[in-house]
Amino acid sequence: MATLDKIDRRLLAELQAEGRVTNVELAQRVGLTAPPCLRRVRALEEEGVIRGYHADLDASKLGFAITVFAMVSLKSQAEEDLRFFEEHIKTLPEVRECHMLNGEIDFILKVVSQDLQSFQEFLTSKLTPTPNVASVKTSLTIRTSKYTPGVPLG
Repeated sequence: MATLDKIDRRLLAELQAEGRVTNVELAQRVGLTAPPCLRRVRALEEEGVIRGYHADLDASKLGFAITVFAMVSLKSQAEEDLRFFEEHIKTLPEVRECHMLNGEIDFILKVVSQDLQSFQEFLTSKLTPTPNVASVKTSLTIRTSKYTPGVPLG
């Protein structure tokens, strides 16, 4: 875990809220001049604390009307089998998140799709035929009440 001072935390909070803020504006917000602000941000990037900058896209306006959570159980939890599954999932653009779980379910996937038919096609042609998949249980989201990427920085 990186050792962060108060200014680093403020920088991260500002960037997490608005990744497109200019360095000059960011420096003003946290009480620095532009050069040390840029040095701190670059250091946070190099340390891997800041992994990247992304646009927050509206999936429905881009034709992805549904989001489904798929709970996947595998036949084998041997490390080689887990890694194979994870590598396969990385090749599926519909899968936006993949988390390994502790318990009955091995993985939970967040999947976006244009409609139920295209999701069904994804499920039957790309996910369930994957080697080592024992079962897939799905839940279609009805609405999203909270979406806050990142971490709470206070």
